[in-house]
Amino acid sequence: MGERKAEIKRKTNETDICISIDIEGTGKAEVSTGIGFFDHMLISFARHGMFDLVVSCKGDINVDCHHTIEDVGIVLGQAIAEALKDKVGITRYGSTIIPMDDALIMCAVDLCGRPYLGFDGSFASERVGYFDTEMVREFFYAISYSAMMNLHIRQLSGDNTHHIIEAMFKAFARALDAATTLDPRINDVLSTKGSI
Repeated sequence: MGERKAEIKRKTNETDICISIDIEGTGKAEVSTGIGFFDHMLISFARHGMFDLVVSCKGDINVDCHHTIEDVGIVLGQAIAEALKDKVGITRYGSTIIPMDDALIMCAVDLCGRPYLGFDGSFASERVGYFDTEMVREFFYAISYSAMMNLHIRQLSGDNTHHIIEAMFKAFARALDAATTLDPRINDVLSTKGSI
């Protein structure tokens, strides 16, 4: 199959980002975004998805966290798409339910080449550290559209904002890991159309 890795760089007046991902990784991560809780979430994503991930972002966090979090989502989605190339041999679908104390999160992924985000979650707190909780949906929206995937995240239960968000990142990681798994029975792409 060859290597399934990619590096994407993107520079705007608001952010300067470089992200590399190795789908065949071991969960190693080096992350620096200037937003401590966001770094923690991206490290959790890498570890629980078994992706090797390097994220460097210099953003206008003196304004707020919005541009940094959204743009990292865009670039991470692009890196995932590039690493998967033509998606030959992948299982395409992945889903999981992740508990984290009071929080229970469902996530389902379809690497179908069509962007869509279904998101159902609520947060009692407006911020966790310097991370605005309204940015959780924006981050996953950016990934779903730039990676061209169907992504559904649903909060089944939970009260603690930290637990809910962390379970969402971990659930996404596990679902994406399942969807990117190579199946030796699939010698092309898993679609009646012949492409995804």
